[in-house]
Amino acid sequence: MRRVHVFFAILSRFLIEIKRYPFNTLSSIVTLYLVFLLLFAGARYAQGFGINVFGEGLEALVVGFLVWTFALAAYSDLSWEIMREAQQGTLEQLYMCPFGFPFVSLCWVVSSFLVSFLFSGALLGLMMLTTGKFLRLPLGTLIPLLFLTLAPIYGVGFVMAGLALVFKRIQAFFQILQFAFVPLLFLPAEAGWAKALPLTLGSRLIREAMTEGKTLLALSASDLLVLLGTAAFYFGLGIMVFKLCERVAKDRGLLAHY
Repeated sequence: MRRVHVFFAILSRFLIEIKRYPFNTLSSIVTLYLVFLLLFAGARYAQGFGINVFGEGLEALVVGFLVWTFALAAYSDLSWEIMREAQQGTLEQLYMCPFGFPFVSLCWVVSSFLVSFLFSGALLGLMMLTTGKFLRLPLGTLIPLLFLTLAPIYGVGFVMAGLALVFKRIQAFFQILQFAFVPLLFLPAEAGWAKALPLTLGSRLIREAMTEGKTLLALSASDLLVLLGTAAFYFGLGIMVFKLCERVAKDRGLLAHY
């Protein structure tokens, strides 16, 4: 029961910060929407020449951009939290939690995933109004697909968090990663090698669910197994790298210093 209290305390902190800093919250949504408008204008211009830049047209653009916004939060939230705790001098206190820092990190990840629905839900509404493409929202299918699709990116987030423990400031590297995810969203997932990459297969399955209304049972069982295996591999690899960096930070006495 105490673990549940810890989780809700972390989730409440996320929600309180959203409410307490409304200008920052609104600015985040507006910024992402402006980026989408630029992509949308470019896609419409290209369609005038008979070119579908995003493969299947505007539906693919909406779904791909939605998954990209989730991915941004997935890899960066945990790293930002660790850097902020280190700056405030409270990181070592979190390591003294009786349930261990891995449990605190997991609570951060789940809370980030839930809060991302608030941002991405508002953004999705704006995108559908802008494009006139109103997609299906089968939550029973979308939630597990999103979680499995983003699990590899949370693995990347743990790698970034481990680097933050050792090197403290890694914000410049964030800018590289956020653009590295874009081609993964639009690669053709039919090739076997592409299915093993983060985001590629999951993005296609989410697109099928939102545009064609497919349920989990209607999706390819082999694709779901590959998606599950990919999620487990990259997430587990991320945790292993995080534990390695954590050991280095402890050996160098970096947890209590910024």
